[in-house]
Amino acid sequence: MNFTQMHERLRVELLRRIERGTVSVSLLARQTGFGKSHLSNFLHNRGQLSLEAMDRMLAAQHMAAADLLPATHNSSHWSANEDSSEVPVVSHHAALWDPHIRHTTVQGTLHLPPKALHGLRARTTPARRAWQRFVAVRVSSTDALAMDPLVLPEALAIIDRHYNSLIPYRPSRPNLLAVRDGAHLALRYADVLATRLVLRPLSINFPVDLIELGPDTSPGEYIAGRVVLIFNEP
Repeated sequence: MNFTQMHERLRVELLRRIERGTVSVSLLARQTGFGKSHLSNFLHNRGQLSLEAMDRMLAAQHMAAADLLPATHNSSHWSANEDSSEVPVVSHHAALWDPHIRHTTVQGTLHLPPKALHGLRARTTPARRAWQRFVAVRVSSTDALAMDPLVLPEALAIIDRHYNSLIPYRPSRPNLLAVRDGAHLALRYADVLATRLVLRPLSINFPVDLIELGPDTSPGEYIAGRVVLIFNEP
């Protein structure tokens, strides 16, 4: 991959982050010291960044040059193979938004028995099937309280990102889902009531959350995946 190609991949990635609301032109300007007009020209393909400016942008967004490589050429060894016994532990942000997990976003590794995740049924869109399937996230003490005692503080939850449907995986048992609530990932039971996605906690001490669905929005767009395993630390 040459400089021009890497430059374009950086531009596309930044536009993607701006579109989903995780960064803005104003924030990029503060992080890098570049003027907003300069950044706007770059983002709208009316100007280029120098190599030094690209390095500054990558550092500001906690990225490495390897993150701009195509997934098929990325040096990361993480595989979408469901027979893998290793599951990367990632941030909530990566679990929600990153189709392919990069080395730079991996916080740790869960080692499972061989084929522990083999044979799980998927239920999602064709586009989502291109995503790396299994990731794990750590659940903070605050986030765990709503699902106590099913989920304990600092638990690790394995998410199947190829199952983002409200249809129960097992009859008469609701799916425990990893759901996007604003910019936050929450573990909840979920269903749809009229035009709202209803997020239900297990603990009666916590409120039910409602997400208004747009006319062209499906509930699956808010679901990162089904929680298939929980490791509650003693």
